[in-house]
Amino acid sequence: MCGISGIYRRVGGMKQEGERYRNVLMAMNKAQKHRGPDEGGIYLADSCGLAHVRLSILDLKMGTQPMYYHTGVEKYAIVYNGEIYNMHEIRKELMSQGISFDTTCDTEVILKGYVVWGTDIAKHLNGIFAFAIWEEGAKRLTLCRDRLGVKPLFYKIHGEEVLFASEIKAMLAYDKGIAKVDKQGLCELLALGPAHTSGKTVYQGVTEVQPGYFFQIDEHGMREESYWRLEGHEHEDNEEKTIEKTAFLIRDAIRKQLLSDIPVCTFLSGGLDSSIVTSVASECMREKGMTLSTYSFDFEGNEEYFAANSFQPSQDAPFAREMSEYLGTDHTILTCSNENLFLHLYDAMKARDYPCMADVESSLIYFCGEVSKRFKVTLTGECADEIFGGYPWFYRKDMFERHAFPWSYDMDARTALLKQELVDELKLEEYSIKAYENTIAETPRLAGEMGEEARRRELSYLNLRWFMATLLERMDRTSMYHGLEARVPFADHRIVEYLYNVPWHMKFMGGMEKGLLRHAAKGLLPDSVLFRKKSPYPKTYHPNYERLLKDAFAEILEHEDEPVRQLLDVDKARRFLEKPMSYAKPWYGQLMAGPQMLAYYLQINMWMKEYQVKVEV
Repeated sequence: MCGISGIYRRVGGMKQEGERYRNVLMAMNKAQKHRGPDEGGIYLADSCGLAHVRLSILDLKMGTQPMYYHTGVEKYAIVYNGEIYNMHEIRKELMSQGISFDTTCDTEVILKGYVVWGTDIAKHLNGIFAFAIWEEGAKRLTLCRDRLGVKPLFYKIHGEEVLFASEIKAMLAYDKGIAKVDKQGLCELLALGPAHTSGKTVYQGVTEVQPGYFFQIDEHGMREESYWRLEGHEHEDNEEKTIEKTAFLIRDAIRKQLLSDIPVCTFLSGGLDSSIVTSVASECMREKGMTLSTYSFDFEGNEEYFAANSFQPSQDAPFAREMSEYLGTDHTILTCSNENLFLHLYDAMKARDYPCMADVESSLIYFCGEVSKRFKVTLTGECADEIFGGYPWFYRKDMFERHAFPWSYDMDARTALLKQELVDELKLEEYSIKAYENTIAETPRLAGEMGEEARRRELSYLNLRWFMATLLERMDRTSMYHGLEARVPFADHRIVEYLYNVPWHMKFMGGMEKGLLRHAAKGLLPDSVLFRKKSPYPKTYHPNYERLLKDAFAEILEHEDEPVRQLLDVDKARRFLEKPMSYAKPWYGQLMAGPQMLAYYLQINMWMKEYQVKVEV
């Protein structure tokens, strides 16, 4: 896994200013060094510069980037971030067409596949990827991102130039003045955050290459085009065949994603999803005479202070221990203290380049840092809930029928601390509803589908486009901040395509959330885990963490020069601090309640100060 960045200049002349642009490319690499601490490189042509930092996982000696290829007619260069799990199959197909290879890495497979198929190379790939390819003769730059957006890629039209990077901080290394937020950016931050509209960011003019898209620019202009979309069609398999095919796809995805020239571990919470991934991975390791290493996460004092609620009914630790013993893994339990949870709020913001899922992300930053001391690659159970319908909004009537994002419908909580004139000016609820309605309107449907089944398809698409996208972004930034590659087998596009059209009565098999997944996983887990009620990623309930947040937030309210105060109603914020914190009514997802509201605004303040953000409303 790596970090990529670069510059396209329509008018050329970059070699004439070679020293300047080489320095810029090196600065962009330095900003993303955490994504690829093993090595780095740059490439400079007259109209394009490419930069790359590498985390060495495949072909440790020969996989250096930027990588070049000269056909005798055209010169190509690539920088790439990701893993291609079917690289060997594509390699064989290209060799049958007369293409030869000099390395065993997937970078060369993409580059030479592009020479043969052009942008259609993306349709051949099973994996997670973001890449940039420069064609010297055509003077054309192509940016491409994987189908579900596991790997990030941003760009900005900057005068006569186009900047691009895995993370926005690399573009800021070129020009800090990019850190501007307009009215739309504030709406993204306050009405939708920590989610964002696909293709948009909180930064004015900074665009995200959408999942399943490529972007091309040359002297004739720009175009952005989709190469993959979900489609609605009749599900023709019976229940038995559906279970069988689901089981195959899951096992195949996990086995494919163990591809690595270095050791691999898994995150094991003791929940259904991570336990399935760990069970298959452990089976593969045993076939090689190896023992799988696993990690679970908890928080200081949770044995004493954990409070069950409808969103989080049980603790993970006992189930993680049970699964580790059942599979015979080398298990490590990592515990995050209140102080680390609080201090890493800053690192989580820095990793994302804007405010994020508060302490959910700060804890993952901490845990990934600990795991990265021993491993560079891990597999996780992310995305199964979005794909198999595991969240309460798929079956709880009040959430199912709501005309709003079901994980983020309480606009009163979002606006509770804001200046009323700002709320009135931004029309935050209207912005959120419009984003929701736009997604509902673009939902791929089945002709004639009506009623509850049609609504569940809408919810499924909402989850894939929004909630899953946020969690994938979270997983990438928190892991890559420490040079750890986190793979997500459930986000294999074959699984997503198949499950999108499986009817709800099959997904809810046996009257239980993710019933289909549970039946497909029989034989992999003990029944106590296989039929365990869903519980999301853990969080702290320790009162000392709440005190750290309140003290820090109270300090901000005492100083007029703190930038977040231009958004806050100080009197309302002080009254909020005096009330007991609510943990049971999330304002985003299932975990972000009262304390996370304070943490989110603390991150906004950190971000505005650190990035010297200019708000232009």
